[in-house]
Amino acid sequence: MEKIILVHVTGGDRPGLTKELSGVLADYDVDVLDIGQVVIHNFLTLGILIRLRSDSQPVLKDLLFKAHELGVTMRLHPLDEADYNTWVRGADKQRHIITLLARALTAKQIAAVTQIVTDAGLNIDTIHRLSGRVPLDGGALQSSRACVELTVRGTPNDIAAIRSRFLEISAELEADIAFQEDNLFRRNRRLVAFDMDSTLIQAEVIDELAKEAGVGDQVAAITESAMRGELDFKQSLRKRLSLLEGLDESVLKSVAERLPMTEGAERLISTLKHVGYTIAILSGGFTYFGNILKNRFGIDYVYANELEIVDGKLTGKALGEIVDAERKADLLQKIAAKENISLQQVIAVGDGANDLPMLNLAGLGIAFHAKPKVKQGARQSISTLGLDSILYLIGLSDRDLE
Repeated sequence: MEKIILVHVTGGDRPGLTKELSGVLADYDVDVLDIGQVVIHNFLTLGILIRLRSDSQPVLKDLLFKAHELGVTMRLHPLDEADYNTWVRGADKQRHIITLLARALTAKQIAAVTQIVTDAGLNIDTIHRLSGRVPLDGGALQSSRACVELTVRGTPNDIAAIRSRFLEISAELEADIAFQEDNLFRRNRRLVAFDMDSTLIQAEVIDELAKEAGVGDQVAAITESAMRGELDFKQSLRKRLSLLEGLDESVLKSVAERLPMTEGAERLISTLKHVGYTIAILSGGFTYFGNILKNRFGIDYVYANELEIVDGKLTGKALGEIVDAERKADLLQKIAAKENISLQQVIAVGDGANDLPMLNLAGLGIAFHAKPKVKQGARQSISTLGLDSILYLIGLSDRDLE
């Protein structure tokens, strides 16, 4: 008589253990319906779902003897056909990926995230760590960031409500929690578009220029209000630029030399270039600075505002069409079309209100160290780690990058 049995093995790991156990099954020509294995700190958990078409006693007896010989614990769980068929039908349920990002992983974070998962009626299929192993002395690079990825299954009633709850608890937990559909596009992104100021670089260039012109406080106040979405971007840019009239062109070079890159920016860009991504800068900043980054990192596209310079002085005006929120979204679509890339394969990253349209067009839109209004308007946000943590959101692990 046919039987379905889950073989559950736990114990100390060692080379050849799975080979020995599967060898017993092979001797009896057993069908394997499913198999999964995980090892944490050299402790193994192995599950093999098997179907026995004839007398099960000899194979089960030999399996148990082999487990004893190997020094591991084995439990056998018979399943009836109805339970198995219910499990098979469950494969059609939606799958989502939850990515938990933090400087250090805590039980409180795990408890809070899994509580929301449970409340949403979802079930966890897998959990695995994407960040590197954590040294106890805290001295290695891996200790500055932690990431675990959960695969959950089920049909959530309200995805927006789940994301909202994750955002609500993120500040308290000192963590970021991304919630994405697990689909083909998630593993096949091809284009990333960055805002520049306060995203790729840790500064607002126009504020730095304003300091050189002696109008820093005035311009910074307008910039802050614009980033919060309180002012129309075009109007605010023109107003700020007018305060820079007469600034010497040589100041651009000195400002560029002191602009700091955002944590993780270089690692992210070099990795994405290595695996074939197209990279764009879509910025409300200025082409002078965007082109420096383009030449330094091999960025493919730069669209920003061009400062008008006459006789070596800034005129306080910009040439051509201003790159505002709508322009960024339009450019994103045009670049994707030119590169024959679906918008679902696009990553967009920015911090300001003028980034929201492009963030919501992209398959993966990320509000990076953004204002509350921008976080709430974007589907994903990162506020605890550097830009290279985006690699975790596309499923890459530290081990992949070694």
